[in-house]
Amino acid sequence: MSDGDQRGLSWKDGIIPVSNQFDDPYFSLNGGLDETRHVFLAGNDLPARLVEGFHLAELGFGTGLNLIALAEIATVPVRFTSFEGFPMTREELARAHQAFTGIGALSQELCAAWPAVEFQLGHVHARVIIGDVRETLPAWDEKADAWFLDGFSPAKNPEMWGEELMFEVGHHTAPNGTFATYTAAGHVRRALQSAGFAVERAAGFAGKRHMSRGIKAA
Repeated sequence: MSDGDQRGLSWKDGIIPVSNQFDDPYFSLNGGLDETRHVFLAGNDLPARLVEGFHLAELGFGTGLNLIALAEIATVPVRFTSFEGFPMTREELARAHQAFTGIGALSQELCAAWPAVEFQLGHVHARVIIGDVRETLPAWDEKADAWFLDGFSPAKNPEMWGEELMFEVGHHTAPNGTFATYTAAGHVRRALQSAGFAVERAAGFAGKRHMSRGIKAA
């Protein structure tokens, strides 16, 4: 790693942001955009489920890559709410996006809007709620139709995956709403089951054996 800064961010190979606090990269070293499409989009049966007003929610805004991937496929107006504890700067977002081809226009649009916490990206009306998710999610008064659970690794950031927070995810999910996540950790799956989801393992991305997805009972 190199180019560390005092905010706790380093850059692997000059383009992949790594959290020094959690010792974890912000996206897959084997293709972050493809992982997003496999785990979070396909894992939530998107874009097939997208209808006007559909509400996506996310734990961990990070580089905004999941939002960009959603904006690529959204052809009707949808909503996106993300909870982020450690927001990047505009310059860091732009630098991270250089790892990917084909997203230049959406990257520029996102970076131009940032650090605004409410903005439009294509057909997606986005809102980013900054702060400790253990406080901001319980205070949220809405429900999502689908969740991207994209915090740092449960082994390195257990607070993001605890039973209480997964309960809040379930509480803030509409009937028949879904979640998808790259992790298949047993304690995370059990916490989501306790939160009201029917949870299943699915094939992971790029050599990862499993990921998790689920649906909340009506």
